[in-house]
Amino acid sequence: LITFLQMARKKDFGTQEARSVIDTAMLMAYARTNMMAELEQFVSSPNIANVEQVGEQCAEMGLFEAARMLYSSISKHDKLASCLVRLEKYADAVEAARKANFTRTWKEVLAACVAHEEFRLAQICGLNLMIIPDEIEELMRVYERRGFFEQLISMMESGLGSDMGGNASGIITELAILYVKYNESKLMDHLRSSFSRMNIPRVIRECERYENWVALVFLYVHNDEADNAALTMIHHAEDAWEHKEFMSVLSRCANPENLYKAVQFYVEEHPMELNDLLISMSKKEGVLDHSRVVVIMKRQLPLIKTYLEHVQVHDMKSVNEALNSI
Repeated sequence: LITFLQMARKKDFGTQEARSVIDTAMLMAYARTNMMAELEQFVSSPNIANVEQVGEQCAEMGLFEAARMLYSSISKHDKLASCLVRLEKYADAVEAARKANFTRTWKEVLAACVAHEEFRLAQICGLNLMIIPDEIEELMRVYERRGFFEQLISMMESGLGSDMGGNASGIITELAILYVKYNESKLMDHLRSSFSRMNIPRVIRECERYENWVALVFLYVHNDEADNAALTMIHHAEDAWEHKEFMSVLSRCANPENLYKAVQFYVEEHPMELNDLLISMSKKEGVLDHSRVVVIMKRQLPLIKTYLEHVQVHDMKSVNEALNSI
């Protein structure tokens, strides 16, 4: 066939279409017979073959070296990247993806690099995908499905130091979630430095799911959810409670019932700090019902003597009677 086509090319068939059919057939014949040197020489010389069509046929038949040569000759970088992946030439595939700069191409090369643990090259792909808001979650799944958590975190951290485009909030948020799941030691520093730029409700949900109570309290406080923060500190005191922080949070609570829950919590868990808490709460006028506190503490009034003496200036009957009974 090749001999016949070489002869036919010398004939004058008069139409471009006929010559194109012959040149296209010549390319296919060289590819099918693995005559790579002749194929390369042919595509670099004048011809009117449908190179892309032959490249696609070669790729479908698994003739990836021929397809690579053909796509390279016409600068079809996205399809060239696919062929290079099949040929396990990952560095060249990344370079082709960079020239193509198509999302689908970056994704294909990324998946191949991660699968073959070419993490340096995968990071290049990832940095180009994470700036696209709709792609970051799928990007993370490529790593997570294979258990490459450290490499994923490293790539996301690199993203913080680069141009994040219009997806800074998404990158910062997803990195926080990764810390919640896989590296709690870095979580609080990240939250303190970046909470104002992240999607706090999303991170809150993950902190609840993974029971990171310290981070959850921090996020509730900075999302103006003082009541939720106080209740979390009460219910998970072993991890999340700290006296001065708790008093600060309680002073911002909108639901007064949480104040009395706090009193009961201190009676049961931190009785020696109870006077300090009550005096702190009493400084905010109209927040604390002193008579109700007396009722709650009627069996343990000596425990709050200091507080009762502090609020006696209001000359309330319940407070005076409580002190007299002590």
